[in-house]
Amino acid sequence: MNRISDAIVKDHRELEDYYNRITQSKDLDEQTRYQNQFVWELARHSISEELVVYPVLEKSIINGQQIAQKDRQEHQKVKEKLYEFQKLSAKDPDFIPTLKSLYTDLKQHIREEEEQDLPKLEQAVSGDESRQLSKSFQRTKMFVPTHSHPSAPDKPPFETVVGLLSAPLDKLMDAFKKFPKD
Repeated sequence: MNRISDAIVKDHRELEDYYNRITQSKDLDEQTRYQNQFVWELARHSISEELVVYPVLEKSIINGQQIAQKDRQEHQKVKEKLYEFQKLSAKDPDFIPTLKSLYTDLKQHIREEEEQDLPKLEQAVSGDESRQLSKSFQRTKMFVPTHSHPSAPDKPPFETVVGLLSAPLDKLMDAFKKFPKD
């Protein structure tokens, strides 16, 4: 069983891998496939953190509400850039610059989360609670939108309702997109 920090860090490394594959490739088809994978994973990851992790962070640690609010603000900035990136074609001259700008913000958020927020959260909850959070986080990723919707609410219960309405349309669009084969 993984702790919540293990699940989140795993997602972070996957996002980093997708970013590197996009920026290092010269093949437009490969860039498009990894763009779709990057968008899919980052959208699901962000919303799942907001629904599952941040409420526990708010309740469990000192200054948790301020930390969660700062993280939500960082997510909003990333979601806005992800929204722009998901609309671009790999042929677009803004494709790589938009991704790099998005990833600069994301990388800063990841570093703060891994170095500060997650260690505090792990200290505040029991091992069983952390493993249960991890399960909930993974389950939630199966039901949330797979594209960025920056105008959607970022707190439960409204984020949950909007997500449940948006997710089926996102998944339908995904059915017609190319994803990495591996």
